[in-house]
Amino acid sequence: MAAISNGQVLAGPTNPMVTPLLTDLYQFTMAYAYWKAGKHKERAVFDLYFRKNPFGGEYTVFAGLEECIKFIANFKLADDEIDFVRQSLSCSCELEEGFYKYLSGVDCSEVEVYAIQEGSVVFPKVPLVRVEGPIAVVQLLETPFLNLINYASLVATNAARHRFVAGESKMLLEFGLRRAQGPDGGIGASRYCYMGGFHATSNVAAGKIFGIPLRGTHSHAFVSSYMSPDEIIDKSLHHSSDKRSTCADFVSLVQTWLSKIQSWSNSLNNGTFFCETNHSELAAFTSYALAFPDNFLALVDTYDVMRSGIPNFCAVSLALNDLGYKAAGIRLDSGDLAYLSSEARKIFLIIEKEFGVPGFGKTVITASNDLNEETLDALNKQGHEVDAFGIGTHVVTCYAQAALGCVFKLVEINNQPRIKLSEDVTKVSIPCKKRSYRLFGKEGYPLVDIMTGENEPPPKVGERILCRHPFNESKRAYVVPQRVEELMKCFWHGPGGVREDLPPLKDIRERCISQLGKMRPDHMRRLNPTPYKVSVSAKLYDFIHFLWLNEAPVGELQ
Repeated sequence: MAAISNGQVLAGPTNPMVTPLLTDLYQFTMAYAYWKAGKHKERAVFDLYFRKNPFGGEYTVFAGLEECIKFIANFKLADDEIDFVRQSLSCSCELEEGFYKYLSGVDCSEVEVYAIQEGSVVFPKVPLVRVEGPIAVVQLLETPFLNLINYASLVATNAARHRFVAGESKMLLEFGLRRAQGPDGGIGASRYCYMGGFHATSNVAAGKIFGIPLRGTHSHAFVSSYMSPDEIIDKSLHHSSDKRSTCADFVSLVQTWLSKIQSWSNSLNNGTFFCETNHSELAAFTSYALAFPDNFLALVDTYDVMRSGIPNFCAVSLALNDLGYKAAGIRLDSGDLAYLSSEARKIFLIIEKEFGVPGFGKTVITASNDLNEETLDALNKQGHEVDAFGIGTHVVTCYAQAALGCVFKLVEINNQPRIKLSEDVTKVSIPCKKRSYRLFGKEGYPLVDIMTGENEPPPKVGERILCRHPFNESKRAYVVPQRVEELMKCFWHGPGGVREDLPPLKDIRERCISQLGKMRPDHMRRLNPTPYKVSVSAKLYDFIHFLWLNEAPVGELQ
């Protein structure tokens, strides 16, 4: 049964496998140790954050929050799950039965979750999520939260990067289901690619679950399955006489247009020459146009793009035009995409002028074929006429980087700040419960994110504040913010608590696109982007280093 909070129905996670058992065994062993020591109810605060932006960039898109909230809203260990935990833990030693009775009553009614809004642009070290509650319960949430946020944020960021390189005017289509890491990877990738700025997906299940627009045409197999246009007429014999006549008339009209195009091209001296085209391809295009006259988009590279695919497409499209329909476009799935798209555009423009077909020169050209950031960038440099890109493997598998690397660290227990030290300074945690703010400059761009202690006064517009690097004493700067935005909001609270509603996917997508559009261009560029500054207040800086010195053992030289 779905949980209800703030009047909002919170069904369980999209993937039914996301249960309280989707965690690491040591979460249960620690829970038992806490329980046995009487510490399990102690109030703890954990921060979930990442240490480095992915893909060599300087920004990340936060995603996965909705799934986390749905998870805790429905968090409850079933009897069979507790039996399995008992069986698994009894392999090493027999645990007290009272622990399993405790597990049967565990829920998230005493947990609070504060987070940055999903779809926001975020940066290293700044907490994406802060989870407060009984330490044993919160530790049981660690692995699922990391699992739900790591991949989601990585894919959304990857999609946003592809969106940025392709350009705002281009349509991006996610075609990655067949290459994704299993069904759950495919569903999640479609959702978070859409969030990151893609326009549509080929994934029908994702379209149904999330309301993502669907796009798709036909494959090379469809084209090569036909033999000749005569096959269309022969196969129409089982239809009524009216439909048989329609098929025959349309086939004849396509043939007439193909002859006109060939005769016209032969009379030109500009290199445009259409000889005999592939008949099976022409039959396939004709058949598809009969099935989808309002959405005829042809895959034109099964045999030869320029000698067969383009003239066959034009013949079918012009026949449709005579009947009052407009072709949707072509798809290129191989070859030199910059050259082929440019040549196709030239032909479309010439046909518009020669045969008086308004708008034919603007026929949509879609390109696919294992595209990634690098190929999109190369196409831009070469010059191309592609209107839409179908991207699969590289965006859904995050081929360029396998994981984001979010971590979940204890920063406070029983109101006592805690710190995790390391010889690698990047792995030192920032202690205590914190508040996070984004400071904006005169031009409207974000300048710096700053973390402060929970009880510190917030930064104020027009008042100078010292921003310090958390670990490098020489890196510091004064900032006079023109706008201040507090980043974290409450998304889960116990009974009676006020929390933010979860926005629909479309709103999250719009937030992502809006925030990316407000970033300074040098932070966004693909190569050598300028690092975005993440800082702490002077007071928090002093406290971090006081606690660091207090917790670090002092060596002795002999």
